Amino acid sequence: MKNTVVALFFLVSLGPVFAQKKLFPQAPGMVSYTYRHSFQKNVAATLDTIKALGITDMEFSNLFGKTAAELRKLLDERGMKCSSFGVGYPDALNKTQEVGQNAKTLGAKFVRVAWIPHEGPFTLDMAKKTVADFNQIGKKLKDDFGIMFCYHNHGFEFQKHEDGTLFDYIVQQTDPKYVGFEMDILWTVFPGHDPVALLNKYGKRFKLMHLKDLRKGIVGNLSGGTPVENDVALGTGQIDLPAVLKAAKKAGVEHYYIEDESPSIASQVPQSIAYLKSL
Repeated sequence: MKNTVVALFFLVSLGPVFAQKKLFPQAPGMVSYTYRHSFQKNVAATLDTIKALGITDMEFSNLFGKTAAELRKLLDERGMKCSSFGVGYPDALNKTQEVGQNAKTLGAKFVRVAWIPHEGPFTLDMAKKTVADFNQIGKKLKDDFGIMFCYHNHGFEFQKHEDGTLFDYIVQQTDPKYVGFEMDILWTVFPGHDPVALLNKYGKRFKLMHLKDLRKGIVGNLSGGTPVENDVALGTGQIDLPAVLKAAKKAGVEHYYIEDESPSIASQVPQSIAYLKSL
């Protein structure tokens, strides 16, 4: 009897050691695009809504009529931060100084571009120009502002090229000192690729991640587009999120942002947050 009591005591005391660790212990960030319609009406109130969900890390892809300084003030007043600033390709290339200054004012450590302007299928010549532009943009942002430039994949870059894809070409040909990547997991799965395999392949090249899920039954393509209703709450779609998050942690992804383009964010975003907490 005595031995049984001692054994039970040790099991109870070691309980926390055996308890499963949370797969995603931190609070996620939020992409402003998720709340784009609300932000266009009232920036301060929208920030309050997001803060009430327990989210304080933002990726802005629009200033919503504010200056960078005005937006930074609203964030500071709420104990929130902007870690990544998204801009269009033309601005990144032609207004690099202004983009870098705005990002620095916001407090962002990353500047992100999410679309390469093109018509028709994405080609090797387009990829070659992209590589040259990205290296130029990234060097200027790093040298002048200490900011890392990242490209967010959008699905169309996965055209076949040699033994891989044009996305592989862009990753391999850009300078790791100046160009990182933000993996959008929906826009990796939609064109038929495995986020886990890419994270394992390129590791620390991936600095940021968009957390989103694709409706079950949807078959993708290389268009880079799908109806916004196909964005569903995390854990309810076809993406193996636990496997993705494990690979992302191993790769060293620094910021994770929920992005939900659907009109159902009022119900889906809290559901996504709850799902991440449950893992």
